[in-house]
Amino acid sequence: MVDGKVRLGIIGVGTQGSMYAQFIERRGLVPNMRVTAIADTDPEKASAAAEYGVPFFPDYRSLLDSGEVDAVVTTVPHYLHPEIGIAALDAGIHALVEKPAGVYTKQVNELNAFAATKPELTFGIMFNQRNNPLYQRIKEIIDSGELGTIRRTNWIITTWWRPQGYYDQSEWRATWGGEGGGVLVNQAPHQLDLWQWICGVPKSVYAKVAYGFRRDITVEDEVTAVVDYGDGATGTFTTATHDLVGTDRFEILADRGKIVVDRSKIATVTRLIKDEQDISANLSTDEVRNLFKGQLNTKELYTEETIDLSSAWGSQHAGVLENFAANILDGIPLLAPGSDGINGVRLANAIHLSSWLGREVPIDFDEDLYLTELNRRIREEGKFAER
Repeated sequence: MVDGKVRLGIIGVGTQGSMYAQFIERRGLVPNMRVTAIADTDPEKASAAAEYGVPFFPDYRSLLDSGEVDAVVTTVPHYLHPEIGIAALDAGIHALVEKPAGVYTKQVNELNAFAATKPELTFGIMFNQRNNPLYQRIKEIIDSGELGTIRRTNWIITTWWRPQGYYDQSEWRATWGGEGGGVLVNQAPHQLDLWQWICGVPKSVYAKVAYGFRRDITVEDEVTAVVDYGDGATGTFTTATHDLVGTDRFEILADRGKIVVDRSKIATVTRLIKDEQDISANLSTDEVRNLFKGQLNTKELYTEETIDLSSAWGSQHAGVLENFAANILDGIPLLAPGSDGINGVRLANAIHLSSWLGREVPIDFDEDLYLTELNRRIREEGKFAER
C-alpha cells in the first residue's frame, strides 16, 4: 500500500486498461487506489507507463515479481484471464479479472478452485453493470419477494451493431482460437451475468445460434436461447451484432407483478394487488365482460412505478475498482466476487453446446465434451493452438 491506497498493476494496456488508468490517475474516480505499474507484451505500450510515471514490464510475470503492486487487473484476451488470475493469487497479489472470467468452464473452475485456497486475498471480476443503480434496485425488488415467484424472463439485447471492419481489424477477433466465440463472449457477458444475478441460474438451455450469419466470421453473431428454471418457469435471451437500430428490453414476469426495463435506463414496475391467479379466479361475470370491452378498471388490480436511475459514464467501472480496493483495505463486501464469473461462462458454453449438439443441455453439462467441441472448431480455423 502507499498512503493508505492500493497499488494497482494494469496488465494489458488496450482500450480497457487505458481507460482504468485515466479513471484512477487523471479523473480521480477511485480515491483509494493508485496505478503503480503497467505490463504489456507490446513494447510500444511503454509510452503509456511513461505517461503515468510508473515502471513498464514486458510481461505479466515480471510485473508480479516486481514488488511494485498489491493488486492487478487483467485487461487481456479472454483466454488469459484465468492464467493470470491464478499467477497473481499465487504470488500473494489481489486479482481483479475482466469479463468474461474465461472462455470455457473448465479453466474458470480451476481459477475459482485456486482462489478458494487464498481466502486472505481479494478476488473480483469487472461486472460493472452490477454497480448500475437501476439494476441494483431491480435486484432488490426481486430479492425482497414482493412480486412473488418468477414465471418468465425475456431479454432482447441487440444494441451492439458491429460492421465487418470491426472484425477485420485484428486476426484474433471473432475466432474460436483467439477470442473463444462471438457476441456471447465479447458483447453480452454483462447481460448474461445480470440475467442470472437477478433471476437465478437456470437448470437447462436450448439454443438456436447462427455462426457467420450476417458477418464474415466463424463465430456466433445471432443467438436465441430458451432456458428452463424448473417448475414451469422459462426465459429467453436474444442477442446479435447485425441489428443496426438495436433493442434493449428486459422483462421479468412474476406471480404478483412485472418489471420491464427499457434501454437499461428506465424500468416500469407493476405490482398486482394480489396473486394473478387469485385475481383470475375471483373476477365477477360483469368484470369479465368489462375486460373484453376494454372497460375493466385496472387501477383496482395493480399499481405502476417508473424507476429512472442513471449514472455518469465511467462511474460504474470506477465503482467496481473502488469497491475492490475497499475490500482489500477494509473488508467491505465485494459487488462482484470473482467466483461469480463462472455463471456467465457456463451459460454461454451451454448455449454454444446446445446449438452444436442440436438439443437441450443441462446447465451442468459435460465440461470435457464442451472442450472437445471447442477444439474441433479451433482446428477447423487452423490459426491457433488447441486448448
